[in-house]
Amino acid sequence: MDAAPPKISPPPATPVRLVGGVLAATALGMAAIYLFFQWVPARFYPRCLFHDLTGLNCPGCGGTRAVRALLHGEFRAALHDNALVPAGLIFLALRGGWWLGQRSRHRHAGEWLPVKWLWPLLAVAVVFGVLRNLPAFAFLSPSQF
Repeated sequence: MDAAPPKISPPPATPVRLVGGVLAATALGMAAIYLFFQWVPARFYPRCLFHDLTGLNCPGCGGTRAVRALLHGEFRAALHDNALVPAGLIFLALRGGWWLGQRSRHRHAGEWLPVKWLWPLLAVAVVFGVLRNLPAFAFLSPSQF
């Protein structure tokens, strides 16, 4: 008689220290962008290799400036620098709120970001990257590097 296969146990919960470390690093990065981004010379920040090689804007071009604008309450400037950043942050906030609401009511919330969402999110980034390089959608491109 064959032995029964071992039961698959659920993955371990995310350690609280890891979540705390990620939140602390995010807060530190945002504080640095808020306080120093406008005073530090542009050569301090890493350049976009895709833009340097092709002259085109990738989906992330202008992202740091968009975060800085959001931190300073300049929503229109953030949309101009990189519209994907405010849209992505709104998506993350809504998804996080829903997920936390489900967990607080002790309902099954599933994965925070299901794997089946990765292809559609990648498609959104690719479409945004293509559109912002077309003349008709020049308003999606950041003005200066």
